[in-house]
Amino acid sequence: MSLLVKAQRSGRDIVQVTPQSAGWRYVGFSAHRLARGEQLALDTGDREYCVVILAGVVSVQAGSSQWREIGQRRSVFDDVPAASVYVPHHHRLTLTADSDAEVALCSAPGFGELPPRLIGPEAVTQSVRGEGSNTRYVSDILPQTAAADHLLVVEVRTPGGHSSSYPPHKHDTDNLPQESFLEETYYHRLNPAQGFAFQRVYVDDRSLDESMAVENHDVVMVPRGYHPVVVPHGYESYYLNVMAGPTRSWHFRNDPAHEWMLKR
Repeated sequence: MSLLVKAQRSGRDIVQVTPQSAGWRYVGFSAHRLARGEQLALDTGDREYCVVILAGVVSVQAGSSQWREIGQRRSVFDDVPAASVYVPHHHRLTLTADSDAEVALCSAPGFGELPPRLIGPEAVTQSVRGEGSNTRYVSDILPQTAAADHLLVVEVRTPGGHSSSYPPHKHDTDNLPQESFLEETYYHRLNPAQGFAFQRVYVDDRSLDESMAVENHDVVMVPRGYHPVVVPHGYESYYLNVMAGPTRSWHFRNDPAHEWMLKR
């Protein structure tokens, strides 16, 4: 099975990954285009959700909680974090587009009694990772310091000609505090939209080694292994990461073959 999930270029439903389709236990992801006035409704069942307003303005109702007209970005490449809503398990979730919009639904198994809550852009921690042509810009929407059951959600912008998620790192071994086991999806966007980026997913013995050209709206699934991204000159990259595993903690191991660059 390929780790690359190609996007639908038209229609409401852009791309979807479920635990069943991925062959894993935790992460679910989907992205959707909503026309102004269009609704998307679902029951969260036994899963928690993080609704990320990628672009446009959307009203969100989760059970008896409601947030009207949230979101201020025209594009994921605007210099502001996304507005998001955390929704626990066993809730009715309804999204109503107040403008043309793009939304992401990130999910994982839910078990707690956390209330629904708005995660506004002002609550998102922004940081810069790397240096030189390894510089990228990170917005932690749902980090491990924020309340959730399993979900970790982060968005990353990478300038053209830069590498990202680099040096290659992995988090596929349940060996805390050195490393945690986390499944992960990458939802890729490119600017301009006709661009592409490259992502490789590989393990030490190369029993898994897949290199992919990813286009706008595609998803890469990372069940295990290292997973760097490289962006060609002239195109800016955005990706939304969703991670989840048995322990809600992000501890990774760099590929020792490439870790030398951190010690210069």
